[in-house]
Amino acid sequence: MIPFHPALAELPREIAIFPLSGALLLPEGRLPLNIFEPRYLAMVQDSLGAGRMFGMVQGDPRLPRIGGDSQVYRVGCLGRVSSFAETDDGRLLITLTGVIRYRIAEEIAGNHGYRRVRAEYAEFASDLDLDRPAPQLDRAALLAALRPYFRARGIEANWDAIEQTGDALLVTTLCMVCPFDIREKQALLEARGAAERAAMLVALLQMDAHGMAPEGRPS
Repeated sequence: MIPFHPALAELPREIAIFPLSGALLLPEGRLPLNIFEPRYLAMVQDSLGAGRMFGMVQGDPRLPRIGGDSQVYRVGCLGRVSSFAETDDGRLLITLTGVIRYRIAEEIAGNHGYRRVRAEYAEFASDLDLDRPAPQLDRAALLAALRPYFRARGIEANWDAIEQTGDALLVTTLCMVCPFDIREKQALLEARGAAERAAMLVALLQMDAHGMAPEGRPS
């Protein structure tokens, strides 16, 4: 049983956003965050008193910064603070659990220095469907590409745990933790469904394993 499972109509229309390029949150994924900048400390503290939710989103590297802030992609993922702890030096160590993807309708006035947007969720309603089918995953191909990918980057892995992890959780976790570039992470986020995301993940790993690079990315 998932402890937090809101209906589409219960989701907040206006949300704070945390722009962080290279950090990918997917529905049901768990993203650890070290919060130390004053405006984002305020954002987390405000969220703890108002549903414990805010949106993750990546900055779009194709667009110039405005007033020191990045212009962000239009699609991000709403997350809920599922655990938090305060350090002696005032940082917040939180875990953000993905709820549903959203599309930014417009940016609205910020609060305490952090940015806020009006979010639309309808096109991603299937993210809330507990009965959605598991991704069609070629595990043999995934593992065959994953081993050289991790080895080339010096990433140590518990292969027994990986092999025992279910397909849906494995795809979500690998999409989030693998050091893909910003555009690749955004493509994984915006995949139409679990099957498309799983196929894209395997393709990215295979291209890397064979020394190939997606268009526009140096090998």
